[in-house]
Amino acid sequence: MNPLRISLLQTDLVWEDKQANLRRLREKLESIRGATEIVVLPETFSTGFSMNPSTLAEPADGDTLNTLRRWSAEFHVALTGSYIACDTSTTTPSNPCYYNRAFFLTPEGETYYYDKRHLFRMGHETECYTPGRIRPVISYHGWNILLQICYDLRFPVWSRNRHNEYDLLIYVANWPASRRRVWDILLQARAIENISYVCGVNRIGKDFHGIRHDGGSAVYSPKGEPLICMPDETEELATVTLDADALLRFREKFPAWKDADDFSLEF
Repeated sequence: MNPLRISLLQTDLVWEDKQANLRRLREKLESIRGATEIVVLPETFSTGFSMNPSTLAEPADGDTLNTLRRWSAEFHVALTGSYIACDTSTTTPSNPCYYNRAFFLTPEGETYYYDKRHLFRMGHETECYTPGRIRPVISYHGWNILLQICYDLRFPVWSRNRHNEYDLLIYVANWPASRRRVWDILLQARAIENISYVCGVNRIGKDFHGIRHDGGSAVYSPKGEPLICMPDETEELATVTLDADALLRFREKFPAWKDADDFSLEF
């Protein structure tokens, strides 16, 4: 495993305006050309956390992901975040399923998805979207990566790192400022308990409903040490290098993972 450069985009989102959000992203990608290997975007980066999927949802070959695929190849960087997706593969075009879907797009043209498992019922997400049932681990540049989305952070079993199956855990979020302390504590806890790097990227600004988000995007080491903590309420694109050797040495020196409880998940 080589060192991995990862960039966090902490930004405001224009409500339900895909083109405006894509233009903003393009400007940011121009500014870090050649300086990173992964760029992490907030949850539902192109629309905001909208409960209007019938209007906003796109298939896997829709304009938003096709644009991101082109930019991933152009800037030679992997892009990850989430968007509002529709899927008619198991339903009908007139009655699709909607998902809060994380994506991981590589410059080589590979595409990976994760559908949010824990839907935020207090925000009516359970009424509009279908929960995911699969937790894929993505291999990229020798690193194994697990994607999670916002509310998933509250459920540690879903992120449990059994037998060191992943090295980097990424959370993308629209996490409100009113519960910011929970975000900070749980990101650090996920790093410590899973002996893994943890990256959390949250938006800033007020959404359509007046809910304020103050960021708090950060990366923690496998020991729970903050490697980068972005300034509150500030639009910023920051990059940090993850040290694979340090991760492997710590897992060997402190192999708590060998004593983890075994379990299985049922749906």
